[in-house]
Amino acid sequence: MEFTPRQILDNALDAVGNTPVIRLDKIAAEHGLKCNLLGKLEFVSAGGSIKDRIAKAMVLAAEKEGKLIPGKSVVIEPTSGNTGIGLAMACAIKGYSVVITMPKKMSLEKEALLRALGAQVIRTPDEEPWDSPRSHIGVACRLQREIEHGIILDQYRNVNNPLAHEYTTGPEIIASVTSTPSTRTKPSSMKVDAFVAGAGTGGTITGVSRALKKTHNANCIVVGVDPIGSILALPNSLNISGAGNPYVVEGIGYDFIPDVLSRDESDVNYWMKTSDEDAFKAVQALMRKEGLLVGGSSGSALCGALAWLKTEEGRNVAGTEGLNVVVLLPDGIRNYMSKEWFLKNAFQTEYSDLATRISGILAQEEIMPVPQANL
Repeated sequence: MEFTPRQILDNALDAVGNTPVIRLDKIAAEHGLKCNLLGKLEFVSAGGSIKDRIAKAMVLAAEKEGKLIPGKSVVIEPTSGNTGIGLAMACAIKGYSVVITMPKKMSLEKEALLRALGAQVIRTPDEEPWDSPRSHIGVACRLQREIEHGIILDQYRNVNNPLAHEYTTGPEIIASVTSTPSTRTKPSSMKVDAFVAGAGTGGTITGVSRALKKTHNANCIVVGVDPIGSILALPNSLNISGAGNPYVVEGIGYDFIPDVLSRDESDVNYWMKTSDEDAFKAVQALMRKEGLLVGGSSGSALCGALAWLKTEEGRNVAGTEGLNVVVLLPDGIRNYMSKEWFLKNAFQTEYSDLATRISGILAQEEIMPVPQANL
């Protein structure tokens, strides 16, 4: 069995990123796509999500700038969870205390992981707007003011958020696509022709877009995905339907525009709005058709990509063999296994010939002894 040897790494931070790009051929075939549908698989990063990248970048930059003091600094961060996990991992390695503020809707698994890594976790009401003193951002700011040596690295404004993706995620995608030869059975343009990602802070889509457009393919189409109820999409008319409604999917969408998100059309060419229902159906498809144990926002990215590929602009891409459409899959199902939507997907009954056959067998009275050789 062939394998690529890897050198021993110094610590878990060295295992952040360098994630694979995977073909999503079964889903592509089901939707009649001729283009290559590809997934950038981030849950294999050391901390389990794409947010490992920005956590590492922000901590290393703060150390270099002298903002973090060993043995004294307390890193405080408002987060949906994944950035907090990345920061808690980095600070466990570096020796900094961590305080995470997080809305109550975020999963119990995220809180458990944060506490396991040594972080203090404060939950805040979901209904509080971002600028309320009781929101996760407001509480973090209060703690930063009152805790000696407290510092908020601030993923919403920290330039190292998009830079982490411009310098790592984007180049990794480019390298995967350009190093994979075009063949008769698997034709390729040898370029990233379209990139689709959900937007939360916006650092991922902003940074990857800049890497793709500046250094690789100026004509690459970048599509942002925003959940219904959020206000990140453009034009703003897209946000009217369902405005302010709560949504279940975690890690994407906001009720304010983060500074690190570029909504300039030169960076993000199109936006798609997605529902919880469609997102969770797409998660099920990724699991059952592609064997990928992804989280809810990965479903949002996929269903947003599929919806865009059906638009007037997207149909030309969808119908062209060899064009490469990369979908960012930000995290894994580890963080959501107690969530109602996942349990419903996992345990819902699916009728099949095999299930019927099994039921028939087990309904019959067993009269034959079990051979000992088969035990």
